[in-house]
Amino acid sequence: MIKRIVLALDGSPESEYAVPITQEIAKALGAAVTVVHVREMMLAPVVGGVPRRIDADEIEQRVAGDVAALIDAGIDAELRIVATTYAGGPAHDIAGAAEDVGAGLIVAGTRGFGVIKGMLVGSVAHRLPYAAKCPVLIVPLPEPELGATA
Repeated sequence: MIKRIVLALDGSPESEYAVPITQEIAKALGAAVTVVHVREMMLAPVVGGVPRRIDADEIEQRVAGDVAALIDAGIDAELRIVATTYAGGPAHDIAGAAEDVGAGLIVAGTRGFGVIKGMLVGSVAHRLPYAAKCPVLIVPLPEPELGATA
């Protein structure tokens, strides 16, 4: 039985599609949710690690807002921010956090990269199922509505 779900959020609009799916699954199972956000750091001489993204604080505020929304919906939710300098991308950090909290499921969104582009630019959605020791649910982008313009 799944008692804890890890929801991987990077603050992107694509990852946001995984929030309501996770909420629905957590409510149905009575599971708690640990939201994992990986803060990728660059090593810099003198100052040590610095965030790779200039908007890291803004992203973390957005992710914290998602955690608050889950709590408001009656879900036992917590936020875990993992700072890493690992160059292989956040998939291993997310899988490690899931193992640490005893998660029975990891949920993540996807940017919709194909196999080739995903391998070239890096894709957490492609790597996560191989790194994780529990099932992984990848939430795809919704289909565009007919007649909608980009």
